[in-house]
Amino acid sequence: MKKHWYDYLWIWSIVYFALGFFNILFAWLGMIDFLIPLGFAIFGGNKGFCNHFCGRGQLFAKLGGQLKCSRGRATPRFLTSRGFRYGFLVFFLIMFGNMVFQTYLVGAGAASFRETIKLFWTIRVPWGWTYTAGMVPNWIAQYSFGLYSLMLTSLLIGLIVMVFYKPRSWCAFCPMGTMTQGICRIRAKVTKSQRS
Repeated sequence: MKKHWYDYLWIWSIVYFALGFFNILFAWLGMIDFLIPLGFAIFGGNKGFCNHFCGRGQLFAKLGGQLKCSRGRATPRFLTSRGFRYGFLVFFLIMFGNMVFQTYLVGAGAASFRETIKLFWTIRVPWGWTYTAGMVPNWIAQYSFGLYSLMLTSLLIGLIVMVFYKPRSWCAFCPMGTMTQGICRIRAKVTKSQRS
């Protein structure tokens, strides 16, 4: 099978987390993984990003499939159920909203700036070596720590389910995948109603 340039986007996932490990401000690059899939869904009406351009999904496929780091068991039904997928999306959006709110509080001077990463939304890990105070306004750095926390947590969840189940089991309940699928369905209904 012929390889395309986008078959190597798994490298992007590694580069992203490596850059954030050394300088937290690179975490802002993670917005690419939020905005591009939404663009595909809103303007294209498809999940092309998930199917071809998601570096994280490719990384799980490479580690779990090619490097045999996965047991390859079937993904449990509850992880693929509509209730779990949309429940996880709502939870994810709440956590994202909380991160944005914390950033706002830091920017408004109502909360103190914290140089920590929150794993699994609860475990605080000191991450101060990745940022020199005063480089940018505190709210920009705070958003970086929050976004990197979100991205790293979702990577770890994906790696855990990859080991126990099929390599791309994360994709079955990925919040971005669920959100873009919902957008595509709404867009298809709107387009259908406009034609009739």
